[in-house]
Amino acid sequence: MSRIFAFKAADTGRTDLPNEDLVTSAAFLPRHVKEALAAGLASLVVLFLLAWASPAHASSRIKDIVDFEGVRDNMLVGYGLVVGLNGTGDSLADGHFTKQSLQAMLNRLGVKPTAAGLDSNNVAAVMVTATLAPFSDKGTRVDVTVSSLGDASSLMGGTLLVTPLLGADGNVYAVSQGQVAVGGFTAGGDGATVTKGVPTSARIANGGIVEREIDFSMGGMESVKLSLRNADFTTARRIAQAVNAFLGTPAAVPTDPSTVKVQVPSDYTGKVVEMITDIEQLRIEPDQIARVIIDEQSGIIVMGENVRISTVAVAQGNLTIRITETPQVSQPGPFSQTGTTTTVARTDVAVNQDQGSQLAVLQDGVTLQQFVNGLNALGIGPRDMITILQAVKAAGALQAEIQVM
Repeated sequence: MSRIFAFKAADTGRTDLPNEDLVTSAAFLPRHVKEALAAGLASLVVLFLLAWASPAHASSRIKDIVDFEGVRDNMLVGYGLVVGLNGTGDSLADGHFTKQSLQAMLNRLGVKPTAAGLDSNNVAAVMVTATLAPFSDKGTRVDVTVSSLGDASSLMGGTLLVTPLLGADGNVYAVSQGQVAVGGFTAGGDGATVTKGVPTSARIANGGIVEREIDFSMGGMESVKLSLRNADFTTARRIAQAVNAFLGTPAAVPTDPSTVKVQVPSDYTGKVVEMITDIEQLRIEPDQIARVIIDEQSGIIVMGENVRISTVAVAQGNLTIRITETPQVSQPGPFSQTGTTTTVARTDVAVNQDQGSQLAVLQDGVTLQQFVNGLNALGIGPRDMITILQAVKAAGALQAEIQVM
């Protein structure tokens, strides 16, 4: 700041003004310099206000951490037949459900085949699944997934026949039909077979048509429930405080760690959608408990930022036992009449124990970064680190919850 002002003062030819007197001596500055100085001060004030208003930690929109009551997907499922396969369908053995389904479908179409006449491997029984988006109207199209149910080897080239899709209440909400798109394939001969992806699973883009709507209206709701995706008392309270500050009335109340109930104020009567639109844009800082996630199968360790540790000393050493078998052949002398060739076992056992391992002290109340640096200083891998974390937790020095996946 003082250098900028001194540079402007130098343009006027006055170099005897001290830096602290430049602002009070603005009368000596030319007009264009005054305007530039005012614009610069205004920009600095705006930047200061923005920096002051910005949160110290990363914040999230409410819409990204909660689910609103009534705004949810619904799962649909159906059973159908895929036809037109190139010899990769189910084997229609006696009593097979694919054979029974094919015969029942043909009977509904007026065809009366005999059991001996149903001998084809171009048909496959499948399960059809789809997700019904919230507030889907009649005629809306949805994507469907087709998965083989029998012993078909591939669904490539098949066509799904009309299949009703049912909800959890047993009602039909959509129907599906169309050419299936398979992302994998299987090819091979007598000696080898190559398979890429999963050829027994396919998708039909926009293959389902909604035939029944789910009756739910938000316009007449008197209250709305916000369900937290990660239940936490502090996060629920912060959401309620942010909503109340925005609405200007104590309308939001956290009823439990995973639910915040919001009474619709008089300003939003009949306009619940507008209220939800305004609320979901509010930002808060979610809180989380101190937790360490461990996946022993892959050796992955994930720690939250609130993980703390009490003063503890940790040492780690490796003990390696190596056993080497070197069989040797013992042969009798030349022209021996009694000796036989035998194999003699030779075993070499070596024990190696690290001698350079020392105790490393992790101080009380260290941050997550210091904790990780302290563990990395021991020069150990993820597998040994998992054991150390469990041992530190057993000693009562790790102030966090350990969750093993």
